[in-house]
Amino acid sequence: MAIGCADQRNSLDLHSVAQVRAIEASALSSVGPGILMQRAGAAVARHALTLLPEITKDLHVLVAAGPGNNGGDALEAAAILAQQGVAVTIIHLADDIRLPADARMALTRARQSGAVFVASLPGKSWSLAIDGLFGVGLTRPLEGHYRELATQLNQLRCPVLAIDVPSGLDADTGGIVGSDGLAVRADATLTFIANKPGLHTLHGRDSAGDVVVDYLGIEPILFPKPIARLNTPLAFADEVRPRLHASHKGSYGDLQVIGGAEGMSGAVILAARMALMAGAGRVFAGFAGPAPAYDSLHPELMCRHADDLRVDHGAVVIGPGLGMSRHAHDLLGRALSFAPTLVIDADGLNLIAAEPRLQSRLAQRRAHTLLTPHPLEAARLLGTDVHAVQSDRLSSANALAQRYHATVILKGSGSIIAHPDNIPFINTTGNPALATAGSGDVLAGLCGALLAQGWSVRGCALAATWLHGRAADQMVADGIGPTGATASELTPWIRKALNKFVSETSAMPR
Repeated sequence: MAIGCADQRNSLDLHSVAQVRAIEASALSSVGPGILMQRAGAAVARHALTLLPEITKDLHVLVAAGPGNNGGDALEAAAILAQQGVAVTIIHLADDIRLPADARMALTRARQSGAVFVASLPGKSWSLAIDGLFGVGLTRPLEGHYRELATQLNQLRCPVLAIDVPSGLDADTGGIVGSDGLAVRADATLTFIANKPGLHTLHGRDSAGDVVVDYLGIEPILFPKPIARLNTPLAFADEVRPRLHASHKGSYGDLQVIGGAEGMSGAVILAARMALMAGAGRVFAGFAGPAPAYDSLHPELMCRHADDLRVDHGAVVIGPGLGMSRHAHDLLGRALSFAPTLVIDADGLNLIAAEPRLQSRLAQRRAHTLLTPHPLEAARLLGTDVHAVQSDRLSSANALAQRYHATVILKGSGSIIAHPDNIPFINTTGNPALATAGSGDVLAGLCGALLAQGWSVRGCALAATWLHGRAADQMVADGIGPTGATASELTPWIRKALNKFVSETSAMPR
């Protein structure tokens, strides 16, 4: 997913709908009536032209305009495109009398532009469709003619450009409005005034496509502190330390990976192999069940019984395939007490969720701790359900970070990285190739390797999440997946992405 910006401000900053409305209200006090809508319409027309081939008589653009200001933006854009020689067809699902004043003026301009108004979708081929049905103000699921038209937009064989937010998508959470709701699936979204978190997490990635931000000429002084940011290498570039010639394996730390109850040893192997490929100096694979003599693919791994590992130095990853036995509980308790740097994943999280005393011990830890839950594990830790977690992923990740005094990676589409003392980040990389067994084990091993090498827990969480997704993107671009991609295939691509990032970052002027 590409993220662009129509001016030089930071499009990585994310603002809530409430913040955007406050910014807009302040801006409206200093500009004339209809000015922001005219700017928005002009921006949509400009962006639409970038999605179209050279204008010809066979070029046909469909504009779906709704009853509010989002529809007004669409009508402004339709008028401009028609005046520039584009054949524009408008479906305007609104009562003209009830339109906001600015939208009524836009409707007048559209009617005078040469655009054609129709009552329903004609059966013809389109070069581009523009979704201007609803913006951030939608509070009910799409129904009736709106739902029907949104469904038709999703079935078109042409690019779809959404105005501000795809109709039906919650701009704050990335959820689809209503329990049985529907959202337009756009190829691109031109969002106004500020970038919005819901475009980048949960269903946002599927609905919004490539996101471009246009600030409509509003002064930066009117913008409050963002509620979140997008995760890119800029967020963790300061962590990079190029490897020196005069170094050795001890320079890159020790990592203990603990899990692997009987029948689940593969999880530890995946995490430990990833840690090797991500540069940890020595990697110990500790098994709660029977320990193999060695790993035939990577004999560099040191396989041990989990009880024999020291957890009071280096970094520790615990949880992959750990199981829920009393033995697993004791191993986790030891790690919580003594590990100076700790990643807790999978069954480690489930054990904590099931045991209030473990929850207290985790919350009271003052050493570096990183939690890597998927939504169900997060729900267990918060004492709620998956729907509650997914309905507001930012708030859920923040709640986990605060409750357990830990850095948190809430996995999923648009993974959330939260920290007790910083605003959260939404990750920008990844694709469905990561929806495969063992992908989380690989991420845990990557986190552990970076921590073993001295990265901060926050920098590690940001970098590991981004690299994990970036490798999957590159793997799919090379034709491996997303269907059928496996976690073990992912590890060499992460190594490649990590080395490329370190090389490029090291070459940058400081």
